[in-house]
Amino acid sequence: MSPRETFSFQQLQTNGISVRAVVEGTGPLVIMVHGFPELWYSWRHQIRPIAEAGFRVVAPDVRGYGGSDKPHAIDAYDMISLTNDVVGLIDVLGDDQAILIGHDWGAPICWNTAALHPERVAAVAGLSVPFFQRGPQSSIDNWRALYADGFFYQLYFQAEGVAEAAFEADIRTALRKIYYTISGDGAQAPLHSLSAAEPVDDLLATMVDPDPFPPWLTDADLDYYTEAFTQGGFRGPLNRYRAQQRDWELLPQLSELEIHQPSCFIGGALDPVRTFVPGTDLYAAPGASCTDFRSSTIIEGEGHWIQQEAPEEVNRLLLRFLDEIT
Repeated sequence: MSPRETFSFQQLQTNGISVRAVVEGTGPLVIMVHGFPELWYSWRHQIRPIAEAGFRVVAPDVRGYGGSDKPHAIDAYDMISLTNDVVGLIDVLGDDQAILIGHDWGAPICWNTAALHPERVAAVAGLSVPFFQRGPQSSIDNWRALYADGFFYQLYFQAEGVAEAAFEADIRTALRKIYYTISGDGAQAPLHSLSAAEPVDDLLATMVDPDPFPPWLTDADLDYYTEAFTQGGFRGPLNRYRAQQRDWELLPQLSELEIHQPSCFIGGALDPVRTFVPGTDLYAAPGASCTDFRSSTIIEGEGHWIQQEAPEEVNRLLLRFLDEIT
């Protein structure tokens, strides 16, 4: 049975665009925001358990992905636009507030929506990426300073068309490699590189294509992702990385804003996000700028795709958090 037959979809109008979202259940509104390169489908293990616990769960395709609109311009993917998309969803769904749960890029989208629109967000859970205030320079300038003449994937993503061509030449293989590389299984692979001391011309060539893929992602799951990116491409998703300088320039208030809503963090112990800044564990103090931080859980043996790699544990943690705050 296809995902279209097992979940209920709606096409919602928000912030000037059309967004496809799964909408399930009744009760307090929970919006679940995915990351790169994923879809609403990343939450397939969480949607029904949370809905059955008494919540109205909405899992959209972020702009640029899946069944949602895909503006061409880089500026359309700045953090102001993405946080306004979330607020617009709350509006069109007829609620005053939502509980936000975000993973990967979805986590900063949720954290920043909570910071910029505190009256619209009741609580926030971040997966894989903690809340970080705006630094003294943009993320892109920070990566340039840290990696100098070496390689960092977010810098590789900056040139329009380069990563698109690499990923779209063989979408299924590209997704297999990306998903495996930063999973808990991929942490043990002999060759995988999101960052390197030397330049890397072909990012995908440094990554292992596992055979078989670990069981947390089935062939049917990969089919669903592959079809979506075959139809929609990678430009919109990659534009999120290209908008980071614009974010820094347009949102100076994020240097001081904190998260005052109840919040929590969940990450995988083997997630390479932890070591993006050499010599620093970015998971060491995920509640540093959160004034009502309830918990941080680092799940041993798992990597970046935490809600797919360890769905039962993530569901337990999220349901405990939701029970605490409602």
